Amino acid sequence: MRGSVPPSWTTPLRALRRSRGAFRAAGVMASAALLLPLAPGAATATVSRPRTDALQQAFAEAAREYQVPQSVLLGVSYLESRWDSHSGAPSVTGGYGPMHLTDAAHALAAVPHHSDGREDPRGDGSRPFAGPRATRPAALPAGELPPRLRTLEQAARVSGLPREALRKDPAANVRGGAALLAAAQKRLGLPLSGNPADWFGAVAGYPGSTDTATATAFARDVFDVIRSGQRRTTDLGQRVALPAAPRLTDRTEQVRRLGLADLPDEETECPEAVACEAIPAPYEKLQGDNYGNHDLADRPDSQKPEFIVIHDTEGSWETTIKLIKDPAYVSWNYTVRSADGHIAQHVPTKDVAWHAGNWYVNAKSVGIEHEGFLAQPDAWYTEEMYRTSARLVRYLAEQLSIPLDRQHVLGHDNVPGTTPASIKGMHTDPGPYWDWAHYFDLMGRPFRPTGGPYAGMVTVLPEYDVHKPAYTGCTAPAKACAPHGSGAVRLYTQPSEKAPLVKDSGLRPDGSASTIDVNDTGARASTGQQFVVAERRGSWTAIWYLGQLAWFKNPVSQPTAVNAFGKVVTPKEGLAEIPVFGRAYPEKEAYPAGVPVQAVEPLPYRLLAGQAYAMGQRVRSEYLWAKTFDPAGHKVIRGKDVYYEIQFGHRVAFVKAADVTVRPSNQ
Repeated sequence: MRGSVPPSWTTPLRALRRSRGAFRAAGVMASAALLLPLAPGAATATVSRPRTDALQQAFAEAAREYQVPQSVLLGVSYLESRWDSHSGAPSVTGGYGPMHLTDAAHALAAVPHHSDGREDPRGDGSRPFAGPRATRPAALPAGELPPRLRTLEQAARVSGLPREALRKDPAANVRGGAALLAAAQKRLGLPLSGNPADWFGAVAGYPGSTDTATATAFARDVFDVIRSGQRRTTDLGQRVALPAAPRLTDRTEQVRRLGLADLPDEETECPEAVACEAIPAPYEKLQGDNYGNHDLADRPDSQKPEFIVIHDTEGSWETTIKLIKDPAYVSWNYTVRSADGHIAQHVPTKDVAWHAGNWYVNAKSVGIEHEGFLAQPDAWYTEEMYRTSARLVRYLAEQLSIPLDRQHVLGHDNVPGTTPASIKGMHTDPGPYWDWAHYFDLMGRPFRPTGGPYAGMVTVLPEYDVHKPAYTGCTAPAKACAPHGSGAVRLYTQPSEKAPLVKDSGLRPDGSASTIDVNDTGARASTGQQFVVAERRGSWTAIWYLGQLAWFKNPVSQPTAVNAFGKVVTPKEGLAEIPVFGRAYPEKEAYPAGVPVQAVEPLPYRLLAGQAYAMGQRVRSEYLWAKTFDPAGHKVIRGKDVYYEIQFGHRVAFVKAADVTVRPSNQ
């Protein structure tokens, strides 16, 4: 099972070394105090977890051995992993351990695919997507992997440590990262100085960026962390601290020594604090009336964007860039690279990309893909990716007047199907291990209580690092996933973990039960989502979810939700039930001649009398008619019908304003 091997923290040095000489005597003595034997037959290996200061000491020892300032080593590691070890599991781009040493060839050896290829990324029944289905592209052969995806191999070479140790032993991994930094410092002709400022160039080169702007942006982020300081308890219970050094300076002139290219001077829609380039998606006419891979528009004048949708690429950066250049493939607006946070913009925000599987959402959203060629949902994302993406989302939210909340910033797994037939094929990325709480913290919009115990709603907010619900299917069907922090809570039919999970009649029309598979969204609520409280009983809270009562564990000692206040919708008096929709399309009378009426088909759910759901936004019914290569033939049809977005299940949904009453959550 991936990630199941416990850290040794200190495999004896003779077992780790292959070619380099021993540490200095002081280093060996300090190391011996930290380490436990890794050999399975060692009778003395009786302690299953290291001391809580073992990782801090591993950083100190590696810094002494390779003459790298400890603050530099800690800063780089924080930007890659936040000092987490993930029990030896690789990141979404094949990076291992606290230093995110990449070994993509090893990580890709057995990678299952989790997205359902039946989804139509365009999501428009009037013009189904004619290109290839959104299946996972083939991985690059090991020999074609770029250097940034093979840094563990380089670390093994310069440190003499075995690759297996670099992957699974946090202390060895830290030494490997220190060795890479020291080697880079020597290549740049810079001294092994005790002054962190002298290491700006080596830090800039660490993630393997190919351009000066991205390398500089990464180093600036590392140095910002060193200036501000950090303190954290890691996923393995290790307490690590980086003291603040507020007077540290950025020596950006050192980056030129790396000999990297400059990004082209092209216009992009990106914040200044990130490195961003334009890699346009082609707009070309194909055979017959077909064209791809997006639609030209004039947003926000034509339609106001209301959503930002978070995806992962299920392919490496290189593969993803090849695909976005294919006019017969699909499209999205931005891609964010993992190790260094580099951004490419493909489709202007004024145009409509084909990414969400729901045409209404596509027409009113911006899609952001995050590099992740490991499709396993238990794979993790780098801190630099989170930070850069958060900056981009905050910038887009400001530019497009999109509120920063979970009603407007959606995962692909929160986008509803358009019809009953499309529900099962909707994608499930970024999955239950995306850290929504940390993501919104970085955007300056942390989730907090907004009401008291009688406010009538809750915001889902488990403590990510310690909340580790069991999942299956990360590496093989029905196989248990390695324990991992999660931002999702599980929903039951009764206040007991022995009770059945709630059912999703859209995912399983046959009435079969939901499962704990990582891609089964039928009984799951995620961080930041808000629901109306139906009942509380001891350590359990019941909410309205998919037309039914759903219970989740919410003990006072370790709460998984906080109280909230807001607006909710409930069926109008006299209505026993109302329909729920996956898109907010106009009534048939709104369509002009020449534009076929789009059916307003309800989803296979019902919102029943006595139930209430958290209201997101009020939207006027709209439909973008776009079937011609010439955008002059495109039309936006607006109706009189008004809809409310609601948090109906794991995915959002829409109800007609005429069917519901809006009230405060505490009434």
